[in-house]
Amino acid sequence: MGGPYLPLHVGEPVPESADMTPAMMVCRGQEALFTMRRDWSPVLARLRSRPPGELPLTGVTAAMVEDFAELRRDQPASGFRKNIRTLTILGYWLGVENALHERDVYDLARLDTHLAAKPVCQFLRARGLLVDDPRLHRDRDLVWIETALHALPQPVAEEVRAWSDVLRSQGPRESEPRSWEGIRRYLTNLEPALIAWTQAGMTTLREVTLDHLQEALDDLAGTARRQLAVALRSLFRALKQKKVVFRDPTRHLAVGDLTGIPRPVPSDQLAGLLDQAETPFARLTIALAAVHAVTGAEIRTALTTDLNLACGTLELRRGLLRHALYLEELTHRLFTDWLAYRHQRWPASTNPHLLVTQKTALDPDHPAVHRGTLGQVLPKGPTLDRLRQDRILDEAFATSDPLKLMRLFGITEQTAMRYVGTAHPERTAKLPR
Repeated sequence: MGGPYLPLHVGEPVPESADMTPAMMVCRGQEALFTMRRDWSPVLARLRSRPPGELPLTGVTAAMVEDFAELRRDQPASGFRKNIRTLTILGYWLGVENALHERDVYDLARLDTHLAAKPVCQFLRARGLLVDDPRLHRDRDLVWIETALHALPQPVAEEVRAWSDVLRSQGPRESEPRSWEGIRRYLTNLEPALIAWTQAGMTTLREVTLDHLQEALDDLAGTARRQLAVALRSLFRALKQKKVVFRDPTRHLAVGDLTGIPRPVPSDQLAGLLDQAETPFARLTIALAAVHAVTGAEIRTALTTDLNLACGTLELRRGLLRHALYLEELTHRLFTDWLAYRHQRWPASTNPHLLVTQKTALDPDHPAVHRGTLGQVLPKGPTLDRLRQDRILDEAFATSDPLKLMRLFGITEQTAMRYVGTAHPERTAKLPR
């Protein structure tokens, strides 16, 4: 095209030395000429010795950093500095006139432990200044599963993928889909055996025999052996269901007791648990497990809308089923204390989960509390699962009626019978023929 060259006016230039000039300063609406993945290492090498407050920012960028700082005032100082430093570097080097790429934010934060990506991305996304990268929003357990399958030979990987499809309710029979987290736990147990078989020359799981299974289990004991046995049974039952294998080699596999006999928690450990709890969060968690036998997963995922203090009920979601929990005076009071504390501590929180922490309360992604956080509310000794088992077992000692246990705790018939059998072995022992 002919005609004179007309330069783009981008406002007043920022005075800076030649080696500190930002990489790209463009006007609003102008797209980048090259979209290759940016290498942030040279940028950090130049800026590492300069505090964020010394970087010259445009008025728009400085105002945005100030707005971000105002939103993050209540977080710990270390996290606050990470977030401000990350946004400052991005705003200085790329500007905020155009949307930033999410991949750039994560690539920058990955190079330095004193930088953070997720809060900055959430802030930019809320203001329409972030170009999302779909690859960063995939389920991390699914990404792990695909990475593990990629390491297996193609035929075996396809067979394992068919098993995961069945667990995700994509098989010939309708069932409740398993989470990617649960499938990952199964595959974690299966992976050593699958790798050993393929390295020995096995090209398909149709070649697996009972001898292969026993050899994989011989070196294990206790919980590790049961977990692998359960995962193997799940794998080959699903492959038999999809007609990938002609027979199920785990049909006569000796697994042992899959759940173990419930054991009571010593009374000295139970005494004073609520008194030792220092926060409303901890006291409510202990009460739900020790009084109402609620699982840790249900405690984490319970929603605020499931609680009805007026009627004294909490509705637990169990797949397509619902179980109504009727609150006695103690738990009702603990719920009231927790809601008052939550409203006072995080009045702007929109997280729908009943239990939140400082990390999840104001997170725009509304995550559930991490399961490790629940484990920290208890002193060394009993776990939430042990407290739950102790509560059901205590009720089973008081009554030998499995139907009462099923109605009270929402457990299955098999689970109720197991607890009744443990509490009253004389009533469930097999009679001689």
